[in-house]
Amino acid sequence: MRVLLLGGAGFIGLHLARRLLADGHQVTVVDDFSRGRRDPALAELAEHADVRSADLTDPASYAAIERGWDQIYMLAAVVGVRNVESAPARVIRVNTLALTHLLDWLGPGDRLFFASTSEVYAGGVSAGAVPVPTPEGVPLMIEDVGSARFTYAISKMLGEAAVLHTARAKGFAAVIGRFHNIYGPRMGADHVIPELALRATRGENPFTLYGSEQSRAFCYVDDATEAMVRLMATPAASGQIVHIGDDSEETNIGDLAKLVLRVAGADPAIREVPAPAGSVARRCPDLTRLRELTGYEPRVCLEEGVRRTFEWYRESWTA
Repeated sequence: MRVLLLGGAGFIGLHLARRLLADGHQVTVVDDFSRGRRDPALAELAEHADVRSADLTDPASYAAIERGWDQIYMLAAVVGVRNVESAPARVIRVNTLALTHLLDWLGPGDRLFFASTSEVYAGGVSAGAVPVPTPEGVPLMIEDVGSARFTYAISKMLGEAAVLHTARAKGFAAVIGRFHNIYGPRMGADHVIPELALRATRGENPFTLYGSEQSRAFCYVDDATEAMVRLMATPAASGQIVHIGDDSEETNIGDLAKLVLRVAGADPAIREVPAPAGSVARRCPDLTRLRELTGYEPRVCLEEGVRRTFEWYRESWTA
């Protein structure tokens, strides 16, 4: 099978590429490397996959890509709270244009996976209008359209609608996966688990902890890629929005920090401070639809996933 990964040099993309290669597929990765790191992991991937550099906001980049793919994954996006808050206009521009040009390029018979996010309904959770664990059919809500933080969610709301309606109009298959707190090696430093791991490694004391009472259901990246592969192999998933995550071990940030510090062998004093403004108090997916479609069950428990992630950052991370 020939598979095209757009934005495939980033965190989830690289892990997905490895999985697809291990399954015996031919993989082509296209990325502008604004986020995906040119590091030893990518160099190793390039020995087995076709890795290309292109600006996916330019329609000419798609014109240069050959046809005939069995599967196409759209993972390219500006993500991360710090990136979003520092360059909100770029978030809207990149995330919208890259997808719009892709949808113009796709044709009948193609099969697309579009990466969305739980952030599209986070405002509803904060407003008390959305249940947790959260199913796919809840209303989507933006708390403040003028806040930079919500531009990422806005871009993904638009993306979901564009994918669903364009797929129907043009006759291609598409599935939307909403990721819920995916973590693991090589995800950068601007996410809670690697940030905690790096600060623990540096011996921070006192150890500042933001929003210790907030809770999340973290999902190790290998489980997320398993869900993606299964969804793309399931014809009944076409035209559906499906939550991807791990609902088995919802934890609060305080307990997560204790786990990271235990894995690191550190015992600093804890200094608790409020969570950043706009950060949702609780997040956990309802995975009923994913289970019914694919039989998926997460396999990597939180402690094991945190241990693997911590060891990678201790041994491999360079700022």
